Amino acid sequence: MASDHGPEPGPQPGPWGRPEPAGEPGPGPGAEPRPGPGAEPRPGPRPEALREASYEASAEASEEVRGDYAGAVYGSLLAASVIVGAGSLGSFPRLHLVILLLGTAVVFWAAHVFARHFGARLAGRLSWRVIRRTAREERPIIEAAVPPALAVAVSPLFDLGPQGIIWLALLTALAGQVGWATVAAYRAGASRRLMAVAGVVNLFLGLLIVLLKAGLQH
Repeated sequence: MASDHGPEPGPQPGPWGRPEPAGEPGPGPGAEPRPGPGAEPRPGPRPEALREASYEASAEASEEVRGDYAGAVYGSLLAASVIVGAGSLGSFPRLHLVILLLGTAVVFWAAHVFARHFGARLAGRLSWRVIRRTAREERPIIEAAVPPALAVAVSPLFDLGPQGIIWLALLTALAGQVGWATVAAYRAGASRRLMAVAGVVNLFLGLLIVLLKAGLQH
């Protein structure tokens, strides 16, 4: 028997012709309709794009908080080695030593950038953004060779002979190595004791190079 007050309350038809469960509101005005049966799912981001974005985001965050100077320490040690090798050859023009210092730093910088890009390419995450960031991160290798090269360039002001020039450039490179290592420890939040240990270790490495130079002279 029909009710005098209209149809009995019950599930109301939804936008797709199916009744909505009681208590569950349908899509409001402006909302996207729900996909019906057999509808194809929307394609999501490619796994490669997600991997690359995640890698770049983590690398940028690491670059901001890391604050280490490994490239500068390595570049200073490399410059000292070049100076010792050049000094063992005897007398040579100052300009040649300046070019040798800067040219060697550029070659090693390029080698480091290529090595890191090769690994990134194998992992499928190489992009121009990664290349630019890697080149910037490895730039301290070149910058570390600038002070010794400047020391050689201004050596005529001190009226130094060939061996005096070598010693001036070598001490400049070693001072940079110890200084960068100490700054790296400080930026990493190390205690004063660890900062002193970092400086002493790099000083010891520099003294080994000095001993090598002294041994090559005899």
